[in-house]
Amino acid sequence: MKAAVLHGREQIRIEEVTPPALRPGEVRVRIEAALTCGTDLKVFKRGYHARMITPPAVFGHELAGVISELGPGVPDLGWSIGDRVVSANSAPCGACFFCNHRQENLCEDLVFLNGAYAETIVIPARLVQKNLLRLKPETDFRDAALTEPLACVAQGVEDAQLRPGEQVLVLGAGPIGLMFVALATHLGCQVAVAGRGEKRLRLARKLGAREVFEAAETAGPPAGKPSLERLHTSMLQPFDAVIEAVGKPETWEAAIRLVRKGGTVNFFGGCPSGTTITLDAGLMHYSSLTLLASFHHTPRTVRRALELIEAGVVRAMDFVDGECPLSRLPELFQSMAAGNHAVKTLINVHESND
Repeated sequence: MKAAVLHGREQIRIEEVTPPALRPGEVRVRIEAALTCGTDLKVFKRGYHARMITPPAVFGHELAGVISELGPGVPDLGWSIGDRVVSANSAPCGACFFCNHRQENLCEDLVFLNGAYAETIVIPARLVQKNLLRLKPETDFRDAALTEPLACVAQGVEDAQLRPGEQVLVLGAGPIGLMFVALATHLGCQVAVAGRGEKRLRLARKLGAREVFEAAETAGPPAGKPSLERLHTSMLQPFDAVIEAVGKPETWEAAIRLVRKGGTVNFFGGCPSGTTITLDAGLMHYSSLTLLASFHHTPRTVRRALELIEAGVVRAMDFVDGECPLSRLPELFQSMAAGNHAVKTLINVHESND
């Protein structure tokens, strides 16, 4: 079969790969929808991910499809060939300290799944048991493929304990920031967004944002620092909660200046390893701020994400704004690395030539 293989930093090749034989408890899924992801872009730029993927390896992790083959023992779990499914990209062990404390996202033995940019994928036995979900007959595969990133956002909403009526600021208008807008709005929050790109800010309004702010680059030093000062001075009152969905140290630092006394900041956007930031200790202490960071998802939030998708709260038509055949995936990632502002792109894995 054809599959995208990551070989290192900014090196993806479309190769003919022999599908592995199924082991007990595994299923093979014919992929019907695979989507690009910001995490995959980071992996492409760095050439690896310490926990998730070591090259050379098949690549991609947002997918939905149809079970095409069952490994030994799988029928006993209630699965059949032809079942329409979505899989998360990991599964916890269920036995470690963190799993026993409902923090499965921090599991010491997460099993990760990669290989969505391919014609088929093998779902490991643990994922089949814990994070392979059945789709309703009417659920579109493109919608279902949003389950994994939405599960991470659902985890962030849960961690921040957002409540109806709260004033929430989302920093960042990428796919994750926009999903926070959709979920916070659905929850009954009053949402504002600070981000870049007219198209993305229009989408933020469509998803329910009451206010949008263009976070333009400043002309003066320090170079590249987002101009959030205008947002800070224009606010009538600070926000109850601020979600940082950019992953840059300057926006982490700005976030605590934009939240009210007693408010909550979720540093959701991951900065590169080794990054340091400077925070105003007096402001943190005397304003009694709650600062937290969310990572990954749990089986609970994976299921919550699919519920929200099948209820129509988050739809592919709002997030998927391009298509690309598998054969052109390397060029697409080069374009993304150069600043392509597509929200998400659907990869046509069965149309490798166009």
